[in-house]
Amino acid sequence: MSAHAAGPHDTDWTTPAETSHFRTTPSYAQTLAYLERLQQAAPGKIKLETFGITPRGRPMTVVIASSDGTFTPEAARAAHKPIVLLQAGIHPGEIEGKDAGLMLLRDIAVTDKYPHLLDRVVLVYIPVFSVDGHENSSPYNRINQNGPERMGFRAQSQYLNLNRDYIKADAPEMQAWLKLWQKWLPDFLIDVHTTDGADYQYDLTWYTEDPHKLDPAIDAWQHKTIVDEAMPAYEKHGHLASIYLEFKDGRDPRKGIENFGSGPRFSTGYAALQNRPALLIETHMLKSYAVRVYAVYDLVHLLLEDIDRDPGALLAATAKADADTIARAQDPTARVPLTFKLDPVPTPYELKGYAFTQTHSEISNDIWIQYDPTRPQTYRIDNWNKLLPDLSITPPAAYVVPGEWTSIIQKLDEHGIAYRRIGHPMKQVDATAYRLDDPQWASKPFEGRLMLRSFTLRAVPTEVTLPAGSVIVPMNQRAANVAIALLEPQAPDSLLRWGFLNAIFETKEYGEPRVLEKLARDMLAKDPKLKTEFEQKLHDDPAFAADSRARLAFFFERSPWYTVQNVGAYPVLRLDAAQLGILGTK
Repeated sequence: MSAHAAGPHDTDWTTPAETSHFRTTPSYAQTLAYLERLQQAAPGKIKLETFGITPRGRPMTVVIASSDGTFTPEAARAAHKPIVLLQAGIHPGEIEGKDAGLMLLRDIAVTDKYPHLLDRVVLVYIPVFSVDGHENSSPYNRINQNGPERMGFRAQSQYLNLNRDYIKADAPEMQAWLKLWQKWLPDFLIDVHTTDGADYQYDLTWYTEDPHKLDPAIDAWQHKTIVDEAMPAYEKHGHLASIYLEFKDGRDPRKGIENFGSGPRFSTGYAALQNRPALLIETHMLKSYAVRVYAVYDLVHLLLEDIDRDPGALLAATAKADADTIARAQDPTARVPLTFKLDPVPTPYELKGYAFTQTHSEISNDIWIQYDPTRPQTYRIDNWNKLLPDLSITPPAAYVVPGEWTSIIQKLDEHGIAYRRIGHPMKQVDATAYRLDDPQWASKPFEGRLMLRSFTLRAVPTEVTLPAGSVIVPMNQRAANVAIALLEPQAPDSLLRWGFLNAIFETKEYGEPRVLEKLARDMLAKDPKLKTEFEQKLHDDPAFAADSRARLAFFFERSPWYTVQNVGAYPVLRLDAAQLGILGTK
């Protein structure tokens, strides 16, 4: 019989990576061919679907796996089965999750090694997230990494890094992923990567979001499942694992580790906004590819085993987190942190590393650290991974996005945020508006955008007329935290920060210098306080004093010809509960 016609026990199910003894990783076509064989051999356990198309026209494939053919989110919910989203290849050079996933699916579906692993859980598996990046393969894509022989490129074909794109969702791949997320609304996300950085003994490091970013129910489930259960069992399988290792100084590991600063642009940070636990897996780039693949295989197997043993605990945690977010809208004292800072008090950590030398480099004029992997050594270091809330806000009862701001409304749609669109103008609406001044942009683009780094902000009570087509975004919804992250200007990954609203800082009408000369004289003659302010600025600011245009702009920007342009007026408004109630009755 041909391999395709053979039964599950009669054919060779060795994966392409195993066939090469992990020297290579298969192409996307070879990966899909293997998955299609699995689907044909076990149609009641494996189902392939296309959930998007890449910029270069390649299909984005997702695998649904279940012991009993539970292949839809509706069926999973009806059966009270948690949904685990496992994704690989968001950075395609870091591809262990793909080959580990092929091996694990085989051992679940056709070899009967783990026949009951998915009895009470549904696995949604993306073997390659960034397909175009995966196919941009080269032996030179990852200088820090020990194999495979060829690997994919970090960015997709439009040169966007998908693991910086969750909240802004510029890439077609991310927009497709968001639809998949909203369709399945997974209960747990596992995102597989390969680290860069230092050399040490661990096969794998891992990261979960800080408790201050999570609902207490999510934090408790994560700690019990990952820290208390999965990691000890994992080490009994012969692996060494560590929390994520972000060294304060890469030239000297003894100076300690700190939190790398995840946020909504990253997978785990976005999952936290969605009230979902998430695990970042980082295999160690200097271990052999075989060791790294098995490191992922064993940990994912143990996590699925744990969830399958007690599915109700995960479902209860995510349900509680969603309910807490919805209920928060009724609490006028609630505070939501937007930014975080390192806890100044470190905890001790035992680093299982290697001996190293530090020499001065004549090339870089810096310290060159060189590790000796033949000499394991343990270091007691400081750990600054814990975070504390920094800037926090009181959320409104609802946000209002005027109908003309279609780019903002489009992002609400892409993230599945609920809103109500008004069909006619609404007059005399009392709201709170933000006024933004002193904008400062980054000096160079990041992920295709020129980010707004800083600005000053003040809240201003206002009465407005909302045009037809405006949308009201209530905060009594499970995705409220995503809406806050998008719409609060000071949020680090807000649409404002990413440059979606740069136009609000532009003046569209200007004054000719000859006209402004007369305007300045008229204003000085009428306002002695303004004259004092101008003279003081000339005295205090030499750059201003030397800039003729800035001196004229001083007067123009204090005139009605400038203020009527509403420069710096943030278009998204905030409504309190009373005003939301009034609007709800109109």
